[in-house]
Amino acid sequence: SMTIISLSIITGTIMTMSSSNWLMAWIGLELNMLAILPIISKPKTTRASEATTKYFLTQAIASAMMLLSSTINAWQTGSWDILELKNKFSTTIMALSLMMKMGAAPIHFWLPEVLQGTTLQTALLITTWQKIAPVTLMYMISNNIQPTILVSAGILSMIIGGLGGINQTQLRKTMAYSSINNLGWTITIMAFSPNMALMNIFTYILMTTPIFLMMTTASTKTLQNLATTWTTSMTMTLSIALLMLSTSGLPPFTGFMPKMLILNELVSQKLTTLATLAIMTSLISLLFYLRISYLIMMLTPPTTTPSSTKWRVQNQKSQPMTMMVPTALFITHLIPAIPY
Repeated sequence: SMTIISLSIITGTIMTMSSSNWLMAWIGLELNMLAILPIISKPKTTRASEATTKYFLTQAIASAMMLLSSTINAWQTGSWDILELKNKFSTTIMALSLMMKMGAAPIHFWLPEVLQGTTLQTALLITTWQKIAPVTLMYMISNNIQPTILVSAGILSMIIGGLGGINQTQLRKTMAYSSINNLGWTITIMAFSPNMALMNIFTYILMTTPIFLMMTTASTKTLQNLATTWTTSMTMTLSIALLMLSTSGLPPFTGFMPKMLILNELVSQKLTTLATLAIMTSLISLLFYLRISYLIMMLTPPTTTPSSTKWRVQNQKSQPMTMMVPTALFITHLIPAIPY
């Protein structure tokens, strides 16, 4: 059954990405959503069921908005083609629907709750794979959406992602806000340079995946647990700390690359105020990334924290993790090779 579910999730996303018609894109998203519901509700807890319900309701509402938007557009222009979404009302509703699907502010409330209610692996799936389809659709209609809508939602996502993450002790919620923050960057630049937006979201996926994989290996769920990761593996401890700094966008790590290119693009299009705002919001989020790095690197429990060290499953060999960590940290020097 797991094979069928995984296949459906992959097929759904690929259908959405390869379709040129709104109805096919919608069917792909529905297939994808229905397949991920059993995965979210796999832990037999009330929390998981609640998370599944929240996920289902938000995604269903977003899908309905998507149908509404494309139907109105077809009614006005006579075309179901994705690239022909010309009606102003339709583009706005569609943009909101896609933001709701990916969990960007102001319709982000479901994301931290859903991640907190399920396992770390599922959280990884939702923050990475589940973003691909809506981001692709937004990319396809990006030149029809009014930039004001994208920019205001983007800046709001950056601010909420930053402020929301500061107040968390649960790592999954922190990662959810980190995701919202990164989506903010993606959406903001989507209005001015869609290719840059794609680069940003894929860099984010590249950095988030190893973080979640390592948290899974070390079975780390809270900031308090995080301080005892050194008992499992020193390399992993160091890697998580550096990856957090990379995600925050500090040079010389990989996460700095999309941020620098985005700011460069904004400034070259005479949007200096917007670039300044974006920089300021990334300072807010830097706070919680630095806090995680500080807790994992500087404190040596059990001497400074009251937490007891957990038994952990040793010798889990993970090849994808080993390959992804260096990539997620040190490919900034490839900037000159990027055709932007």
